[in-house]
This record gives sequence, structure tokens and C-alpha cells, in this order.
Amino acid sequence: MEKLRVKEFDTVQFTKMVRRTKLFANMQMGLLEKILAWVCLYRYRKGEKICRQGDPGDSFFVVYEGRVAVSLKHLAFFSKKAAMLGPGDCFGEMSLFRQTPRNATVTCEEETKVFVLRSEDFHAALKDNPVFAEEMKRLVAEREFQDSGL
Repeated sequence: MEKLRVKEFDTVQFTKMVRRTKLFANMQMGLLEKILAWVCLYRYRKGEKICRQGDPGDSFFVVYEGRVAVSLKHLAFFSKKAAMLGPGDCFGEMSLFRQTPRNATVTCEEETKVFVLRSEDFHAALKDNPVFAEEMKRLVAEREFQDSGL
């Protein structure tokens, strides 16, 4: 993992990407600008794990470039690929929102860049924007329902 400097072009791309998602579509521009100041950018190599199942949920992620595999460990030696995510897709919100350990491992399928929003900044965004908080609750509930069918 390598921390990268967030350039103006990156912030424009982040804004375009997240505005297309239900999660950020209704967010007030002032709050989105505040979040931009908090966002970090990291590069991961192919095969590197961004987060592991069971780890504390300390960040929210948006894939900027590349692809990641989301896998769930069901037994000590059995892991099932649950999803593939690419640019514009987000992950990490469930454990962050619920303040529970991560329920999946996310591994890079190729070199990948991700935007990262840390827990304290994520919770400040929820507090500052009730619409964002409600959309996050809906997204978490939707993902929990999808996961129950795995």
C-alpha cells in the first residue's frame, strides 16, 4: 500500500464518481466539499488485501481505478467470492456504520487506487447531513439483505 497525494484532477474524478452513486447523489455540495478535504488516496498492488474479514471497520472506500474481489470466509479454510467491484463502487460502509468488525475481505485483482474516508470523518459526515445518514442506513440494510442469501 502506498499513500498518494490527492491532486485537483483526483478530487474532480471523486466528485464525478460519487455523484453517480445513490449514496452521494443527494448530498449537499457543502458537505461533499468538506468530505473532499478528508479523503485520502491509496494505491495497492495486485493481490494486496485492502481490508480483512474480522478487522475493525475504520474506513470507507471508493474504488478509483482497478478491480477488487470481495470474499467471505465461511469456515476456517473456505472462502467464497461474493462480488467484484470496480471504479465508482464503494465498500466498508457496513462495518463503519454499524461499528462492527469487517464482514468480508477485499483483495486487489490488479493494481488498484482507492479513495479512503476514515471513521471519524465518515461519522462527522453522517452527523452533518441527515439525508446522507438515511441513504447510508438504506444501503447497509440492502447489503445485509443481499448477504443473507449467500
